[in-house]
Amino acid sequence: MIRITVSAKNTIDALQQIRDAIGGQISERWGEYILEVNNKNAKGSIRSIVFDWGMSVVEYDLTFYDDVYLESESSEFNPINFVYCLEGTCEHRFGFQDEAAKKDLEQYQSVIISGRDGGYNCVSFPKGKKLLINIVKVMRKPFLRKRLNNGESLNKRLHEVFMDTDHENVFAYYGMYNLKMADKVSALRKVRAKGMIRIILTEGLVYQILAMHIEQHNRDMAKNPLPDTLLKREVKIIRDYSKHIEKNFSKAFSLESIALDTGLTQAKLQKGFKFLYNKTVTEYIRHVRLEVARDFMNTTDMNISEIVYSIGFTSRSYFSKIFKEKYGLSPTEFKRKQSQLIVAA
Repeated sequence: MIRITVSAKNTIDALQQIRDAIGGQISERWGEYILEVNNKNAKGSIRSIVFDWGMSVVEYDLTFYDDVYLESESSEFNPINFVYCLEGTCEHRFGFQDEAAKKDLEQYQSVIISGRDGGYNCVSFPKGKKLLINIVKVMRKPFLRKRLNNGESLNKRLHEVFMDTDHENVFAYYGMYNLKMADKVSALRKVRAKGMIRIILTEGLVYQILAMHIEQHNRDMAKNPLPDTLLKREVKIIRDYSKHIEKNFSKAFSLESIALDTGLTQAKLQKGFKFLYNKTVTEYIRHVRLEVARDFMNTTDMNISEIVYSIGFTSRSYFSKIFKEKYGLSPTEFKRKQSQLIVAA
């Protein structure tokens, strides 16, 4: 087993102490620190960005070749940790708890953890498992001063956590699955811009991820969690099938055919799509096709009729009607506007 002890004063110190334990090289560019590892201990990377308003983000994208036990002391650096496992799982307990108290941090689960001064957060990572873990770390005092205006918008329990600026109490929330968050965390990993633009885009997505954690906690405390007629497994099936629709946008999907493909009832499909995307099944299919149509207008020389039939519609007039409803311009007007922008460039 690999044992890592972190007693850092900030996120970057913590990254360096992890490097000292498992090896690898740290590089820095525009405030983004990346630890890259490819040795007998692990393969992959851990990246971190610290923002100047009391928040940072840490992303694990690696596989450990041995079981790992990471113990973080909370004396010098004790943020609120908003954790999301996009892939893989890990276990958590506080230092004062025994092994039996360990909790699984499951894939797609929203988790919020905060220790107390002088305590420890203990995390176990399994060997041989791909880990894609996103952690948004919030330092209470600077964050409250610059972003929350004392946090009046938070629910009572979370408000108490943010206001515990002396770090006297522990807090652990192991929430429901949140598959919408998976899309934001995935988008964060796919930011390809460089330099300042990369940092700005990342910051915007980190804000959204943090907001989704808080919203999830508010919903759970209000007793309004995931629709109780849907199992977590079923929600994952629906999310996976939505990706299938995106890749096969011209296919003649129907509620009946999707129910047959997934083995879910039509009622569960409607509830699941509403929960994940705030759209009915039909609205989601239409949304995907319109987004593809707009992309085709931007990137191809296809005329409107060719685009209509290529995305699975049979009526140009219907397509024009719903396109204008969504984007405020008819397809012809939108395509003309794009052509003018290209000429002007």
